[in-house]
Amino acid sequence: MTESEFLKKYNPKEFDAPLCTVDMAIFAVEKEELKVLLIKRVEHPFKNHWALPGGFCDLKNDKDISETAHRKLLEKTGITSPYLEQVESIGNASRDPRGWAITLLYFALIDFDSLQTDEVAESTQWFTLTDALKSDLAFDHEILLRKAVNRLRHKTRYTALPISLMPSEFTLTELQSMFELILASSLPTKSFRRRVEASGLLVETGEMRATARRPAALYARSEFYSDDHIFPGLLDVVIQDL
Repeated sequence: MTESEFLKKYNPKEFDAPLCTVDMAIFAVEKEELKVLLIKRVEHPFKNHWALPGGFCDLKNDKDISETAHRKLLEKTGITSPYLEQVESIGNASRDPRGWAITLLYFALIDFDSLQTDEVAESTQWFTLTDALKSDLAFDHEILLRKAVNRLRHKTRYTALPISLMPSEFTLTELQSMFELILASSLPTKSFRRRVEASGLLVETGEMRATARRPAALYARSEFYSDDHIFPGLLDVVIQDL
């Protein structure tokens, strides 16, 4: 029997297949707080519980798992190309009462101000991280959320990722505050500024902003900016997993 003949006769339903979904922790910063977008489930199981946005893979239309993730993100936020990164694959017989289930966990980091109020469905709501973790989340989504925020914070320790959330012009103090907000930890100012300025990712605009102490120089992203730029040993802080 040739391989083509074998494939014609092969029945993929002959073997058990797990449920396969994508779940996403969608983070944004609003009013100096790190927030995550949750959705209230309208059907069983876990009806009326809050959960991470996500859904089943569309085997007919999604070309790959990344396309599933971007499709679900677009449905929930109206945004097509934010920062989106796969965190982990989780699968077992106990995480979903409907049966053996696998989920591909992603996190997205988006600009809160880029969302229009009518782009977020009525069944979704922004939560502070603390409130989200107290909300008796559906399935194993508390575990997933902890994994996602830990990845976000560890990624922030060595990359330029938080710069993507800054406006077109900003001070170094404002940038440091963004890093500290995501990390939930303070940073050594001199070390932070020295390494950011040496990275080549920012350029001075020549403009100044009045502050309570003294005028501060404004910066913008340079042509070399990349979310994944590595800062060797940028943040000498200890991150404790949630």
